[in-house]
Amino acid sequence: MAALLRGCRNILLKWNKHVNPTLVSTRSMASKTPVGFIGLGNMGSPMAKNLLKNGYPIIATDVFPESCKELRDLGAQVVDSPAEVAEKADRIFTMLPSSPNVIEVYTGPSGILKKVKKGTLLIDSSTIDPAVSKEMALAAEKMGAVFMDAPVSGGVGAASLAKLTFMVGGAKEEYNAAQELLTCMGANVIYCGQVGTGQAAKICNNMLLAIGMIGTAETMNLGIRLGLDPKLLAKILNMSSGRCWSSDTYNPVPGVMEGVPSANNYQGGFGTTLMAKDLGLAQNTATNTKTPIPLGSLAHQIYRVMGSRGYANKDFSSVFQFLREEEGQ
Repeated sequence: MAALLRGCRNILLKWNKHVNPTLVSTRSMASKTPVGFIGLGNMGSPMAKNLLKNGYPIIATDVFPESCKELRDLGAQVVDSPAEVAEKADRIFTMLPSSPNVIEVYTGPSGILKKVKKGTLLIDSSTIDPAVSKEMALAAEKMGAVFMDAPVSGGVGAASLAKLTFMVGGAKEEYNAAQELLTCMGANVIYCGQVGTGQAAKICNNMLLAIGMIGTAETMNLGIRLGLDPKLLAKILNMSSGRCWSSDTYNPVPGVMEGVPSANNYQGGFGTTLMAKDLGLAQNTATNTKTPIPLGSLAHQIYRVMGSRGYANKDFSSVFQFLREEEGQ
């Protein structure tokens, strides 16, 4: 049904373009209908702003009302609950910290599915257990709605610049409708397969990201102890086979790069607690599939220890600082 409704909308769009091209902007007519956005944290807020910039009216809510102020000032309508968002919008994004948050926002007493309209497209950009994505998809289907998982990679900087990478899982026939919105917030939108495959891709990516960041931090620390200037070492790494995203784009050593968390006492960015959570998801799925991940498991333990040592709210690149402190113990 949802696909049929969207098909009718596309036919109307094409007819209007043929009759009078000036009636239609570069975005589809549907772009003038409200889009719901639930979860206005470090990632959700800039994502919602980019939808606004592209002409989409936003209906938003967050468990912390103060998080809504900036978006309200930019013209978004702010409501009190996910259910109210579902009453007013038939395309809704969620960007939430964890699986329990997603379950609550979708199926809780004031959740989306209490008021969702038939044909609504629900897009979850949280990073959660793929099994939870599948559960939410089934629950949405019972209400006549469509659920897709579309977790992101790129961090806060990419979210602000609309350069995120989206990994999308869900019904193929709904992908185009989702892509219309996702391209306003990201530079890359990749269809991965059925519901849950977007989460699978994201979990794999973040496991590699954590391993790479720890390796970069260890390498930089060793080079510094051997007498190398950190900027020089980073330059050499980034023109050699050791180059990676953590070395050339998000270097963990203070003073090597500007505009990254290591240049700001590891504030902002992607928190250590969230990285530990994502590695926990990788660990759980690896256990369920009997997949050996020795380095992923070690990375999980390192970030869990960091969380108990005062690094919980610092960016995950603070693993460099953590290793430096470990030297003295």
